[in-house]
Amino acid sequence: MKYISVGDMSQTYLMRRHNVQLKTTMSRLSEELVTGISQDLGTKVGGDFTALAGINRSLARAEAYKQVATETDLLAGTQQDALETIQGHAKAIGTTLISASFTASPIMVDSGAQNAAERFEAIIDALNVNVAGRYAFSGTTTDTKPVASADAIMTELETLVSGMTVAADIIAAVDDWFEADPGGGGFLDLSYLGSATSLAPVRLSETDTTQLTITAADATLRDTLKGFALGTLLDRNLVPADDSTRSLLIRAAGERIASAEGEITTLRSGLGTAEAIIADAQTRNSAQQTSLEIARKELIGVDDYTAATALEAAQSQMETLYTLTSRLTQLSLTDYL
Repeated sequence: MKYISVGDMSQTYLMRRHNVQLKTTMSRLSEELVTGISQDLGTKVGGDFTALAGINRSLARAEAYKQVATETDLLAGTQQDALETIQGHAKAIGTTLISASFTASPIMVDSGAQNAAERFEAIIDALNVNVAGRYAFSGTTTDTKPVASADAIMTELETLVSGMTVAADIIAAVDDWFEADPGGGGFLDLSYLGSATSLAPVRLSETDTTQLTITAADATLRDTLKGFALGTLLDRNLVPADDSTRSLLIRAAGERIASAEGEITTLRSGLGTAEAIIADAQTRNSAQQTSLEIARKELIGVDDYTAATALEAAQSQMETLYTLTSRLTQLSLTDYL
């Protein structure tokens, strides 16, 4: 009887090759078990990658829409919060200033003026809100603060009303300054620092688009600032000191603030419509992304149970190989004899 023997060196190389093969198999199976995706895509798709490429493109597009919708939602939410803050200030003080003008009490007028001045700065801070490095009310120039400081605005108004003694003239001058068109030397030229162009429409999904058009140059917001600025003129004693004039001015301030408060509701309603569109788009995008991921998994995925079973078998084979290697390395001529 003839025996075919394998030399020690050949046996060593044979064991090493088995070891490498098993490690490669275990690495592949581990990766497939964790990701749920086959490592051999060619076999899975039968050599035709058309469907897989289409799904991957759609997933990439869905991820881009998701990012745009998230950023737009954040900006819209920031604007809504700022408008809520501004409206809250207007609602809290509008009728109070009107009432103060009828009391014939200088103390009530002075108190209302001080209140208006404090809230004026708070409103400007709300308009200058910054989220994720973008100013929410600056239009396309999102890197620029949209409104000058309260002190800067009041400096312009102080120059404007200097020397005026009649309440009607002061009120008209302030109204005209805030309402002046670009180039008219008013608020839009001197104190609005953002862009005259609103943000462009953004596509949120295959079918949805929206646009955030509100800037600090909006007429409603200028009307709001107008009323608070009038109150601040009184607080800083930049108008005649007689009680009659101050009462007329504080009443005009209250009327403008109260009127603007109602207009802000309309402004917020329009913004709320945009927020609803964003929310609907996000829901549809999420559903579409889930469907695409399921389709991709069905196309190139692996069965978790099958992968786990194969991995366990490979581990068992590896353990057997280590056992055999250990026993072979312990063989000696003495033990053989």
